[in-house]
Amino acid sequence: MIGISVFLNDPNHQQWERYIDQMNASGFKGIFTSLHIPEDNPNVYVERLQKLGELAKKNNMELVADVSPKSLDYLGYTWENAYELISWGVTGLRVDYGIDDSTIADLSNQMKVALNASTITDENINRITRLGGDLSNMEAWHNYYPRPETGLGLEDFNRKNQWLKAIGLEVMTFIPGEETLRAPLFERLPTLEKHRKKSTFLSFVEFDHNEWVDHIYVGDPGISEISKEQIHQYIHENVFPLRIDVLTKDEEIIKLLDTNHTNRMDAARDVVRSVESRSYASKGKTVIKPLGIDTRNKGSITIDNSNYGRYQGEIQITKVDLPKDNKVNVIGKIVEEDISIVEYMNAGARFTFLFDE
Repeated sequence: MIGISVFLNDPNHQQWERYIDQMNASGFKGIFTSLHIPEDNPNVYVERLQKLGELAKKNNMELVADVSPKSLDYLGYTWENAYELISWGVTGLRVDYGIDDSTIADLSNQMKVALNASTITDENINRITRLGGDLSNMEAWHNYYPRPETGLGLEDFNRKNQWLKAIGLEVMTFIPGEETLRAPLFERLPTLEKHRKKSTFLSFVEFDHNEWVDHIYVGDPGISEISKEQIHQYIHENVFPLRIDVLTKDEEIIKLLDTNHTNRMDAARDVVRSVESRSYASKGKTVIKPLGIDTRNKGSITIDNSNYGRYQGEIQITKVDLPKDNKVNVIGKIVEEDISIVEYMNAGARFTFLFDE
């Protein structure tokens, strides 16, 4: 499942609704929110949570809320009847420090419970199951980390997730968005430190290819239009949309770039080869002159020119740095933020180019 984050300190219900509708249409099926409610204004948060629950139900989306005992008290609930929040549209609660295992066990028999993936231990799990907890109604959720340098490392992340999966828990993690950064730090909200400066789409693709991850949520309450488009195409069309800078003025070649492409089934080690492109000059009616001969740095987009004989017209993306070749024209480059996506484009992968403006 993929999901978004919506925070209750934003009073603009109309903005929530637009964002939730857009993301739901792009394939997002979950919402995360935090119920760390300020003491001076709890009634407002009750109204906002109910409104968010209505929007979740309208879009048939799960809604998981990060909750504390004080938050529940403000909402008029206790741990004994917290499951009644289901009637508001809340489908699960994320529990953390200060909540004992017996409470978690009881709650898991009523609704979904999201455990802290980083801090849960074998001892906790054994005690929860002995107390009658329903592991099938539990998931392991990682945190996001606003403060730079505090995000998790990939190796430790994977190691912990392997154990979590082995005991039967599904794993959820956050990727950063690009818009509407939260106070007070106004930093992005990733789980992994390596994603802090990475694009939302690249972070998503990396987790989608991680066998230890089941659910991916955007931590920040907004992503860019281009990220929405990339994720939409990836989910609904099984396509890798890559942003590029075009370096040629040849209108015919630009037109060829602006089509659908497929990596060959006999995938090359050093380049992605477009199956469709060779037909461009296959009948010999078009001659591609040697122009733009340059070093082919990783992420370069190239086309074989007339010096390559029958290979003329083949479009490639370089996966490694390659030298100049007088048989190969450099016609574009993947934008820096998207270059690493190419590593995930295996045999038969479909891709398109998005012209960076």
